[in-house]
Amino acid sequence: MEYLKDLIVIFGLAVGVVVVFSRLRLPAVIGYLATGTLVGPHGLGWIEGAEQVQVLAELGVALLLFTIGIELSLAQLFRMRTTLWLGGGLQVACTVVLVALVALPVLPSWKQSVFLGMLVALSSTAIVLKLLSERGELDSPHGQMALGILIFQDLCIVPMTLLTPFLSGETAGVEEVALVAGKAVLVVGASLLGARFVVPWFLHQVVATRNREVFLLSLVLLCMGTAWLTAQAGLSLALGAFLAGLVVSESEYSHQALGEILPLRHAFLGIFFVSVGMLFDGRTLLIAPWNIAVGVAALVAGKAAITAGVSVVLGHSRRVSLITGLGLAQVGEFSFVLATVGLSSGVITEPLYQLFIGAAIITMAATPFLWGLSARLSQWLTSWQPSWIGGSQEAPEGSAVSDELKDHVIIVGYGVNGKNLARVLRRVPISYIVVEMNPEIVRTESREGTHILYGDAANQQILERAGVRRARVLVLAISDPSVTRHATDTAHRLNPALHIIIRTRYVKEMEALFALGGNDVVPEEFETSIEIFSRVLRRYMVPRDIVERSVREIRQDGYEMFRGLQERHHPAEDIRRFVAGVEMEIYRVEPGSPLTGHSLAEANLRGKSGAMVLAIQANEQIQPNPDPGTVFSAGDVVMLLGTPEQLARAAALFGGVPASGSEEAIPEA
Repeated sequence: MEYLKDLIVIFGLAVGVVVVFSRLRLPAVIGYLATGTLVGPHGLGWIEGAEQVQVLAELGVALLLFTIGIELSLAQLFRMRTTLWLGGGLQVACTVVLVALVALPVLPSWKQSVFLGMLVALSSTAIVLKLLSERGELDSPHGQMALGILIFQDLCIVPMTLLTPFLSGETAGVEEVALVAGKAVLVVGASLLGARFVVPWFLHQVVATRNREVFLLSLVLLCMGTAWLTAQAGLSLALGAFLAGLVVSESEYSHQALGEILPLRHAFLGIFFVSVGMLFDGRTLLIAPWNIAVGVAALVAGKAAITAGVSVVLGHSRRVSLITGLGLAQVGEFSFVLATVGLSSGVITEPLYQLFIGAAIITMAATPFLWGLSARLSQWLTSWQPSWIGGSQEAPEGSAVSDELKDHVIIVGYGVNGKNLARVLRRVPISYIVVEMNPEIVRTESREGTHILYGDAANQQILERAGVRRARVLVLAISDPSVTRHATDTAHRLNPALHIIIRTRYVKEMEALFALGGNDVVPEEFETSIEIFSRVLRRYMVPRDIVERSVREIRQDGYEMFRGLQERHHPAEDIRRFVAGVEMEIYRVEPGSPLTGHSLAEANLRGKSGAMVLAIQANEQIQPNPDPGTVFSAGDVVMLLGTPEQLARAAALFGGVPASGSEEAIPEA
């Protein structure tokens, strides 16, 4: 009953504090930490023993690593090998060494200095990934950089825990270390075999029952069972949970598994942060306020500088490096686990332990504000660009940018959207240049002849090199909201006539992008909803013309609503706002079209479809408002004005086969 009372106190107070913090626009993590400090043995003393609560906290960390493993895959880990092993390795090694050197004159022994370096080297996977997910930046360059480093840090908890007894002076034989290492290799190997053979079969049998409760229990069994096995092998629970997540990610049920386990993860993570707050003795702030203040400042500045430097070494821009550095400048949840091991082993003393806990909690609470600060600093950094700074923005293999490039398209981001657009532009053909932040993609595409430039589109110099003042269209096809906003604002200022097309994730982001100068904003969630309902209708054998008409109506209604946002910021830019429901489309006269060989008057496009011909391009010559005697030829490009229904009827006349038989044929002159 005492255990149940503790949980009631934790959940009850946490709900109240988090609600208050959300009203104050403060992150929930700070509310959880404040709750733990308040109810813990060093606060009001409502919960005197934190041991049982810490058991639930460890489950929260295990579930976090389990979901991270599900969201990743072995193939993705292989693709992230440079960031994970080189970036993470450099960050951990440099942090441990530099912190140890700085702390050596202050602490009584080099062992304590090295141990303090290990504590500081780890960052908070829970906080950083939660913030990245909420901001929609997990797939951004700084999101991927942070993810790779965080995974490496989480893997480092195993060797760091094994090293702690050596730092405490306890003796451990070579045989014992070799035994633990052998167990680790055995567990990892068994996990890989399970991912390939056992788990897919097991999950298939569970799913066949069509029982959601059984599926959830099976996931918990896989997570906790693997974690227990790794703990029995002398490794950490979190590592086992991460391996279990990787195993599940290789199955076809990974997305359903992630949806089922997320609510449990959020609940247990809240308990974890409460337990962290319970470790802190608030009196330390009164006893040694300046020590904690100096420690926090040195920790944040030093760790941010090291991580940003590693990011620059890996070829990322200064903006990405700055955001990554400040984003990982806090102390991580595994640092508390390691600190507890160090305290019990005698590596650190109780006063040093409390100083570290106090500084660590403050850095964790400050993380959301550091993310906001990094966005403002990165904007300032990209706008202030002296000519003598530019090394990190050069293309890895030098894609030369021609000064003759004009009236072209600038494609920012060479993912799926960027590649598809480039392929179509090559076929048309329309000249274009790609701006990409991934050095590997730039090197590969440069060798294949793609006109590609390495750099950060938020940087004015990069846009200038891409010829933004001479371009006709800028397409922002990236998933980094911060870069999208900066690039839109900068490009619009450099070339107000530039037509800016923006991919964004959510409808709620559209108004801000229109205000910055965007012309067309395509929200993924809206387009996804259209694709979903069109596929549902096709599955029920609804005729194609009804599906397409429904798609046109939804798009027209939806974008008419969005256009209200656009008109608020571009009141005289789009003539379509004066004629509701009217659109412009461009069609090509295909070989065999009934229009071929007939004049505009003979074709009677206006009478047959209701659409009006605005211009005809023939032999690279554009004829606006063409004469009625103008004769259509195969290959001519025609611009039409009309409603979606009128344009659909006109489109049938441009193909090789008339849409509705002889009545659509053009009479001979």
